[in-house]
Amino acid sequence: MALTLFLVCVARSSLAATYSVSSGSMQPSLLIGDRMLAEPFAYGYSTASLPFGDRLPRGSRIFASLPRRGDIVVFRGPAMPGTTWVKRVVGLPGDHVQMRAGRLWLNGRKVTWHDDGPGDEEVADGSKVPAERFTEALPDGRSHPILKRWKDGPLDDTPDVIVPAGCLFVMGDNRDNSADSRVPVGQGGVGLLPLWNLQGRVELVLASRDIAVTTGGPTSWIASIRSGRFLHSID
Repeated sequence: MALTLFLVCVARSSLAATYSVSSGSMQPSLLIGDRMLAEPFAYGYSTASLPFGDRLPRGSRIFASLPRRGDIVVFRGPAMPGTTWVKRVVGLPGDHVQMRAGRLWLNGRKVTWHDDGPGDEEVADGSKVPAERFTEALPDGRSHPILKRWKDGPLDDTPDVIVPAGCLFVMGDNRDNSADSRVPVGQGGVGLLPLWNLQGRVELVLASRDIAVTTGGPTSWIASIRSGRFLHSID
């Protein structure tokens, strides 16, 4: 019976999985209220891939493969067992990763970016605050948008970190509002993310709803739908 239950859970989690975005740490790529589609088998499997994975022993991954820099991944939250987080991979095992004056440095070189001009960050109550938009280009040629609210943010300068074997360095695209690998697990962040924690690679946004819109009936519910984000591809 136990083996049957295990195989059922593996089968359910091997095809596709959906997750809701509940924070703004990945803006502008992912918005609060987005429903993401992830490919669970993208990096192989560990017990973290199972619905009850937090209760099982940690170990290696089977059919394991490394993410690419720039992949958006979902994973077990190291600081909050039982939760699923989403961030972007910027550093692989062996990489040197550092923030200097708000700019990402990889392996001793400053990652290039392009200033896309003024934008905004949507906060939980639906209001918007000014932010600057940039396009960041990682060394392997993949680009993605980021947000910066401050020129001298609290996480703009970090030590040079060498990503150890079996770990990743992940960051939110909303650089001034993301508890990621720049923040230790003991302070509520991700720290250096063990590969065991990975649950999948985000492929697209299935649907999206502005949760800040008052829900008082069918009219307001329809008004909350972000029709432009249905089957929305992400960088």
